[in-house]
Amino acid sequence: MELDNSMDVIITADQLSSKVASAAAVAASEAAASANTEKPNFAPLSAKDLKGGSRWEIRRIRVPPHRFSPLKTDWMKIYSPIVEYLKLQVRMNPKSRMIEIRTCEETEDTGAIQKAADFVRAYCLGFAVEDALALLRMDDLYLESFEVKDVKTLSGDHLSRAIGRIAGKDGKTKFTIENATKTRIVLADSKIHILGTFQNIKFARDAVGNLILGSPPGKVYSNLRTLSSRMKERF
Repeated sequence: MELDNSMDVIITADQLSSKVASAAAVAASEAAASANTEKPNFAPLSAKDLKGGSRWEIRRIRVPPHRFSPLKTDWMKIYSPIVEYLKLQVRMNPKSRMIEIRTCEETEDTGAIQKAADFVRAYCLGFAVEDALALLRMDDLYLESFEVKDVKTLSGDHLSRAIGRIAGKDGKTKFTIENATKTRIVLADSKIHILGTFQNIKFARDAVGNLILGSPPGKVYSNLRTLSSRMKERF
């Protein structure tokens, strides 16, 4: 059986080199054209544009009865950063006892209203204004709340003693945990609120949990000293 060689194509070395050169030239011209093409530069959307301009976002935070009087004293400290820094509108509704926060045309950051709501909520939970302000300045701060009963079911005098172990004499134990873990802690009856970074909240919660479970404060102090030295070495 004979093979049909009529369809064979013979390419010489000169033809092969010319084809490679032309392909390289085409690729170079395409790369130059793409480099010369300017990327579109879109301005960031404002809060109004993101919502379509039809309605504003609103947050309402209820003020507990025991924080209503301090709120009147610290109102300007709360009002000023929300209006001047976050460009939001805020008012106190004395009838419903709620703080109302709303976006407006001047609002630039779409996440500003959530920051303001977290700031006001932290103050209503019992944190000082100076501590709650850190929620506006830093993005990696969080609030965590839990009860003593979430760690161990206690009642009566056992619950009171557990809360006393967390606070310590004149608040010494609570301050030690705060300074070692770089957090802020509020004890509100059987509820515990912690403000800090995710990792630091975990350290503080572990220390508080050990105290609730009955660990002696001396052992907790020793663990906190070890933790504090590790954190200093890390930073």
